[in-house]
Amino acid sequence: MDEIPLSLLFGVLFFLIIFSAFFSSSETAMIALNRYRLRHLVEEGKKSAIISEKLLERPDRLIGLILLGNNLVNFFAASIATVIGIRLLGDLGIALAPIILVLVFLIFAEVMPKTIAALNPEKIALPASYILNILMKIAYPAVWLINSLSNTLLSIFGMEVKERNNENISSEELRTIVREAGILIPQRHQKMLINILELENVTVNDIMVPKNEVMAIDLDKPIDDIIEQLTHCQHTRLPVFKSSIENIIGIIHIRRIPRILNEKEITKESLTSIMTDCYFVPAGTPLHVQMLNFQRKKRRFGIVVDEYGVIQGVVTLEDILEEIVGEFTTDIQTHNLDIQAHEDGYYLIDCSANIREINRELGWELPSEGPKTLNGLLLENLEYIPKSGTTLKIDNYLVEITQVSESAIKIARIKTIEKSPKDTNT
Repeated sequence: MDEIPLSLLFGVLFFLIIFSAFFSSSETAMIALNRYRLRHLVEEGKKSAIISEKLLERPDRLIGLILLGNNLVNFFAASIATVIGIRLLGDLGIALAPIILVLVFLIFAEVMPKTIAALNPEKIALPASYILNILMKIAYPAVWLINSLSNTLLSIFGMEVKERNNENISSEELRTIVREAGILIPQRHQKMLINILELENVTVNDIMVPKNEVMAIDLDKPIDDIIEQLTHCQHTRLPVFKSSIENIIGIIHIRRIPRILNEKEITKESLTSIMTDCYFVPAGTPLHVQMLNFQRKKRRFGIVVDEYGVIQGVVTLEDILEEIVGEFTTDIQTHNLDIQAHEDGYYLIDCSANIREINRELGWELPSEGPKTLNGLLLENLEYIPKSGTTLKIDNYLVEITQVSESAIKIARIKTIEKSPKDTNT
């Protein structure tokens, strides 16, 4: 070593620092690669992405290769640094060389390269995959031996190392991916995608039109009244019942009315002849399931029934689509969300309104797991029909009841209040 010029030793040490930086940065970059972005690049046929994915199929071998290379470089660098220290400072160089080398390697071969790789994993990992692939073929026997020994030790502790399978992600993880997409996905599209994922958490009785608000045809009424109703109807499909809404006998499609007008005048019998059978939907059916059921049954209109077969309301395909894209009709058969803002911070709300619609409109978090309407929520908390002027607190919402009937709460004033530390601890 005494015959080797110091300039050559410093040159070798410099290149060893570069090699160490390469191994450190490639390790961080390969692990930090976006797997879904990588899969997309593989489908596009990008060679570096294909190589990277193949290397990541066995992360134990990839890490073994990188650590093998990095440790060889570091040990060789330590030896050269010691020789340089002895030749420059004698015995003192033996003590100083490791300290200086640690500082240099820590900054230039570890922290800086890994930080750059973490910030730009794709730019580092994909080019590095070519070199790593070649090194894997050259050093495969050594890598195989190292991994065999380490995997054997891991198996003693009950840990099995296998090829990396395609990882499935949960709905919550997919929601996070969509929310963090930033400008890659327009905000409106992000909202639609999130709404699609939310369909599995929403049931038909969350969005149905309750039976007391359903516009339907009563065949017991005079035919003139029925024709008047059909003339001014804003819906394309109407349930038909006799005596009571509980006795729905069919569905009339308004577009079929001209067919009987061309042949004869409208009578109750002619209306009955163009009716279609009812399609019943169990209450509690998740929206994503019901949308598929509508598609499979070739239906757009369903009558919601509970476990006893009692009619609860109606749900349409348009109602489900509006959960995804937002309101796009002026269909008066949907809930009329009557909310009036006051200067004192209160909102005057019709208690027949759906809680989910109130939350969505005002950005609130009223409980929506139980009752579906504000009236139901208030009655559940009070457990009796209150008098006008009754106030109560639900979570961090202050409610003042302003109008009631014999059987329901009609109007309420609500405002948000800040949670106290006591409420938070509770």
